[in-house]
Amino acid sequence: MASYSKRSGCPIASSLDLVGDRWSLVILRDLLNGKSRYAEFLTSPEGISTNILADRLAAMEADGLVTRQPYQLKPKRFSYHLTPRGAAFLPVLQALCVWGNAHLPGTWTPPAAFMARTVDQ
Repeated sequence: MASYSKRSGCPIASSLDLVGDRWSLVILRDLLNGKSRYAEFLTSPEGISTNILADRLAAMEADGLVTRQPYQLKPKRFSYHLTPRGAAFLPVLQALCVWGNAHLPGTWTPPAAFMARTVDQ
């Protein structure tokens, strides 16, 4: 299932091997906030390039974090959805928000609904 290579058995290093690049957690954030289509991800303020987005979505699908489903046949287009494994990153992203707001001046406050959300919602 995994497309990443593990450096060690350390859970932190292994998790970073999976999502420690510049974009994966941002894509997970967008998925958790309701984005599902390729064009929607491109509207995020971080400005991911199309080739990087395609690569990360493919890797996240191979790693079992997302699934893709066709929503249009001509031309063929897909929507992306979190698997339970991908949705389980929610508390990690919430913790990063709390840390960032406490230690990085100028960061915006995440929506209350995002911070109150639980994995099973």
